[in-house]
Amino acid sequence: MTNALVIVFVKNITLGTVKTRLAKTIGDMGAFEVYSELVKVTEKATRNLNCDIKIYYSSSITESHWPNENKTVQQGEDLGEKMYNAFNDGFKAGYKKIVLIGSDLPTITSSYIKEGINSLDDTESVFGPAEDGGYYLIGLRSMVPEIFQNKPWSQNHLLKTTLHELQKLNVSVSTLQTLNDIDTYEDLIASDFYKSNVELQEKIQQLND
Repeated sequence: MTNALVIVFVKNITLGTVKTRLAKTIGDMGAFEVYSELVKVTEKATRNLNCDIKIYYSSSITESHWPNENKTVQQGEDLGEKMYNAFNDGFKAGYKKIVLIGSDLPTITSSYIKEGINSLDDTESVFGPAEDGGYYLIGLRSMVPEIFQNKPWSQNHLLKTTLHELQKLNVSVSTLQTLNDIDTYEDLIASDFYKSNVELQEKIQQLND
């Protein structure tokens, strides 16, 4: 056991349940193909980290990704409760620094995750801002329950609201580089992730011809 833990939240890759906003444009199968590729990117980013990793699936454990890592299923009614429980499990296990990421960011790399972990040497919390107003990474040195309670999940003022609350609580914060996740067709076609993946482009084109 190391003193740092990286938690990865992953949706089970099932047709009709992933990237639903994107699916409105390219269909359920297209969204399925995109999310499958995004999970591969996330898996690669977590491959060479010098810390423990725990994968939290949305509904059931699968062996198709992260074959050698500790896995479990998310517990809670909403995203806030699920993240709270995951962090709580980690701190109860004895970890001193915990970083949580999602699995739909096309530009995530190990360097961003390492930067998040290292930031917790100097501040009590760290966030990786997303261009849509949320965040792609959150890290804590100790539990701050307020972060996960009564928040505007999936709204464009999530991070702003969270940072304002942390300021009132006198919890120190550091932030990483702002990155863009893929929620819409416009996000997809503008991304280098898509432009550089000819096989994915061909699949999407075939599905929508």
